[in-house]
Amino acid sequence: MKLLTILMLWRRGHASCSWPGRWWRKRGPRQRRCPGYRWVEVVLQWVGWARPLKGFMREKQFLQSQHFNCLLDSAVINQSVPIVLAVTTKDMQRVEGNTDLVLRYRGVAKAVLRNVEFYEHRKEERCARQFGTTNPNHPYIKQVMASGDWLVGGELEVLERITWSDGLDQYRLTPKELKQKFKELKADAVFAFQLRNPIHNGHALLMSDCKRQLT
Repeated sequence: MKLLTILMLWRRGHASCSWPGRWWRKRGPRQRRCPGYRWVEVVLQWVGWARPLKGFMREKQFLQSQHFNCLLDSAVINQSVPIVLAVTTKDMQRVEGNTDLVLRYRGVAKAVLRNVEFYEHRKEERCARQFGTTNPNHPYIKQVMASGDWLVGGELEVLERITWSDGLDQYRLTPKELKQKFKELKADAVFAFQLRNPIHNGHALLMSDCKRQLT
């Protein structure tokens, strides 16, 4: 049996939203100078993995996630973690009146957020529902409370493939590329292991044992 093991690497995925930015390439320099927002690395890492989301949550999706731990529009889909983009009041006022927002990381435009929707960032409620506590010493709660007072949602158009130059980009394949890889390897069995945290011994044991049972 030819077996292909697929390891979905911790957090740093590739972008699977609308891609690769045809709208951006058709615009001239003046249009490309539309209002922008500077991403931090942890926000960029969220891009593209939380299907069926097509970008950052709008208020309706955020409330569904908070109150029901699911998305409810097209079907009941587990989504207990809000995928949101926080901005300050100053940033919101700066882009007021614009429907699109260019998102930049280290000065490079990475995506366009379409038909943006701003809504209140209910930080304390978000923490209480997501973590079951509002303890300010919790590292992620501290990060949430220090973030902007507003959330902005919309659909993402990713302008280019997101890479990290960490020696692992070659393993971050799109679904289409994975299917082609399966054919090239003539794999008749595939197992996938997706995780959101760094790999530890328990994960390694699960993967090794799965391979042992399949072969």
